[in-house]
Amino acid sequence: MTSISETRAAPLPAGRQLAGHIAYGLFAILAATLAATMSFDGYILNVLMQATTYAVAVFGLSVVLGLCGQINLAQAGFFGLGAYAVGLGTTDYGMSYWICLALGMSISLIAGGLLGATTLRLGGHYLAMVTISFQQILTLFMINSIAFTHGPDGVRQIARPTLFAGQQAYLAFCVVVLAGVGWLVWHLPDTRLGRAMRAVRDNELAASVAGIDVYRTKVAAFAICALLGGLGGGLFAGGFSYVSPDQFSFAESIVFMTMALLGGVASPIGSAIGTGLLILIPEWLRFLKSVPGLYLAIYGLSVILIMVFMPDGIWGFIAKYFHRAKALPSKLGELALVPAETGGPAVLEVQNLSKHFGGLKAVDQINFTVRRGSVHALIGPNGSGKTTTLNMLSGLYRATGGKVILDGRDISSLPAHQRTEAGLGRTFQNIRLFRTMTALENVVIGAERPGNTLIDADGGGRAALQARALAALNFVGLGSRANEYVTAFSYGHQRLIEIARALAANPTLLLLDEPAAGLNTTEKRELHDLLKRIAASGLTILIIDHDMTLVSEAASHITVLNFGRRIADGESLAVLRHPDVVSAYLGVE
Repeated sequence: MTSISETRAAPLPAGRQLAGHIAYGLFAILAATLAATMSFDGYILNVLMQATTYAVAVFGLSVVLGLCGQINLAQAGFFGLGAYAVGLGTTDYGMSYWICLALGMSISLIAGGLLGATTLRLGGHYLAMVTISFQQILTLFMINSIAFTHGPDGVRQIARPTLFAGQQAYLAFCVVVLAGVGWLVWHLPDTRLGRAMRAVRDNELAASVAGIDVYRTKVAAFAICALLGGLGGGLFAGGFSYVSPDQFSFAESIVFMTMALLGGVASPIGSAIGTGLLILIPEWLRFLKSVPGLYLAIYGLSVILIMVFMPDGIWGFIAKYFHRAKALPSKLGELALVPAETGGPAVLEVQNLSKHFGGLKAVDQINFTVRRGSVHALIGPNGSGKTTTLNMLSGLYRATGGKVILDGRDISSLPAHQRTEAGLGRTFQNIRLFRTMTALENVVIGAERPGNTLIDADGGGRAALQARALAALNFVGLGSRANEYVTAFSYGHQRLIEIARALAANPTLLLLDEPAAGLNTTEKRELHDLLKRIAASGLTILIIDHDMTLVSEAASHITVLNFGRRIADGESLAVLRHPDVVSAYLGVE
């Protein structure tokens, strides 16, 4: 499968965006006018109708695979649901075309949502297998339920709406729908839901601790994909006035997927290009059909060469040369950190927290309290349970026992994204950034977390989000490079971007998992200065690190773990001199 990378240009200024919208609208009107007025023979009309209706369904794959990174090999099934709803509704039940089209879209939406809700926890090849099974079951139902679906004979004489009864008028209508769907899918990545999908695609763990409900986002992407499949199928039924089960088989789902990958699944433009090519290439090669095997060989070779040499699709290959960085403000704002204060002097209380993996007690009934406004360190030898503890605090692991109380609220049973909403911010030992996005886009996702009172106070609009993200990047010293993709940054700077993403969320408590890991001496010194500036702003920090110099200088309070148990807790200097701590780190004679 081709790789999926971000091929969208940076946002343009408002004036240029408006000009772009107007130009797009004029182009859509022109295309619809040509479709309605130009003289086409029946064959050309059928080719254009197929390309237009297929493209709507392929746009759905741009959402579920291109934006969210989830595989759907049942798009022809959803396409068929929409087609049969229009076909059966208008012929057997005498219903209005518009009601049938809406009904087909609704059925596809519900089916896609239910399929996604029951299978998306699997992921990967398991998800692919389930969608294939769904596709096959649906095809068998269409073939064998003769009394309802008319079986292999299909549904004939499907009615079109009176307003678009002529084939060219109906084609113009389909072109208008295609343009509208394309516009919505193109702008979806710049919405809150679209950003959540992109984050889930790049890194699910990072998305969850940024406050994104990963599961719900996946289901939404799957449902939208199915909805667009149903819409495309409904248009297809009206365009050809005939549907049969063989038109919606698993082979057609593979065709839809190939169309998306061929043109560039990360963009609706790419999906449209791929759809057009896969429909037109066979027509261009018709003169070779007299030579057995040659037609299929050239057709297959063309598709393979494009995918091998353009792994991001045709549009992905083209678009990377047109990336344009948005100009940054000449003066970046100051980062305000105003953590919530509702639970008294203790920000975090950990009570008898335990995590058992079978018979292994990775963490065994530990207790500690993090005071508001302090820098608290959690240290211990390798394998002592530090990262396991942090994963339980942030909701990535479900604790075997014990309680986690954040700012007076028991969050022990909350999933990761709800703990983030409650005020937890976190970084990872192994950097987890959204690698197809710019630094600014990464930090915007952090700023957008539910419960960020600073953003909510500003209305939560795009300008407020970007201002907050830019201020966070400027705070860590990377404001001038906000529009660069994160893959262009050094390892140390990527750590800073991850910290900026957490700070932009305005957390009540910031969890730092070995932030100095992999940094050189200069970068560690800069990190120490950054931690001092964060602490000076009043934000509470819980840090894990093996660098004892950094811990002793930055932390005022230390908790020490060994073999999953707490062996010391108190003021930094006293704890570091504690005999049990010395023994844990250095051993005894």
